[in-house]
Amino acid sequence: MSAPVSIATARERAARVVAREQRAWAAHGGDDVRWELPLHPPSERAALADLNAAIGWAAGWRIDEDGVEVTWTTRRWPSAGAQAIPERCTVTGADAMARFAGRSVEREWRRLRDRAHALRVRLGDSAEVRSAVQRHGTSLARLSEADLLLLGEVVEWLVENPASGYRLRQVPIPGMHTKWLGAHRALVEALHSAATGRESLGLITSMPGVRVRFLDARLRPGGLADIVAPLDELAGLRVPARTVVVVENLETLLALPERGGVVAVHGSGYAVADAIPRLPWVAAARVLYWGDLDADGFAILHALRVRGVTAQSLLMDEETLIAFRDLWVADPGTAAPRALSALTAAEQRALGRIHSEGGIRLEQERVPWPYALAALDDAIGG
Repeated sequence: MSAPVSIATARERAARVVAREQRAWAAHGGDDVRWELPLHPPSERAALADLNAAIGWAAGWRIDEDGVEVTWTTRRWPSAGAQAIPERCTVTGADAMARFAGRSVEREWRRLRDRAHALRVRLGDSAEVRSAVQRHGTSLARLSEADLLLLGEVVEWLVENPASGYRLRQVPIPGMHTKWLGAHRALVEALHSAATGRESLGLITSMPGVRVRFLDARLRPGGLADIVAPLDELAGLRVPARTVVVVENLETLLALPERGGVVAVHGSGYAVADAIPRLPWVAAARVLYWGDLDADGFAILHALRVRGVTAQSLLMDEETLIAFRDLWVADPGTAAPRALSALTAAEQRALGRIHSEGGIRLEQERVPWPYALAALDDAIGG
């Protein structure tokens, strides 16, 4: 049998409900909120076992609060006669729920409620705006008053200037420092998209930089051996490379020695699968992909091939994995095995071993350098 619910316990439960639901309430108004809580009053036997506790419990529910209704019932007990017993507590409306939960909870709720309402009025009370407010309610509640004011002004300016051609730090809002929009971009983008239906803010963004090392002095543009440049600029180069080596980790990229006809590209994780196909000079070269011996490394290799890059893996085989077992580290992020159809049978075996060992990783830079260079030279000459 459930224990009687005290007023203190009920307020604690209400606080948890408010914490869980207040973003949705703020997005949709909260007027239709209704919370019912059975109070599980004690039996006659339990009440008589500790009469003072039973009387105190019942007295605690004699409350008079707006939006809160306590349903009482009369029970006729043979040993104690007719007794008025609180049976159920019903709270109606988000404001009443937050107030019932306590002052600090009510203060937090009112802050979020008022901010959400102001945005819904300012940006239009559409389903999209409500959804954005619900998703980003936590961020909205944490803003300072000054940042909240800036948020509304920034979103309004972006709505009114859909193709400004400005850069992120050039948006001309009085009182906004140059890094503000970058720091609050996710919230701004969500509200802007909800208000306009457009994904783009209409701002110019810099192309991501890709790092490239030219291991052959004859291939170096302007004599530069190591450059970071926007992808579209790199795509415009004429680089008659015989081999392009894509390496996952920066330290490995920097350690590579000079090799004739070879250009090395820093992979930077999954981004390489989008970058490499956009470099025309890579398509004319032989591509070697050398990633970490882990689940992510093989997923990146798969993604490269799916995007049309005929890449040969380097040091991503079961023989290398087993040879350096003492250098493995646990990889808690290893996902459940999934089909990577672009892998060769040998690569599939290596990936299977990674999973069967409980999810491990042999990081690229842990492979002894003489061993790695010998494999690289063999692949380049192959």
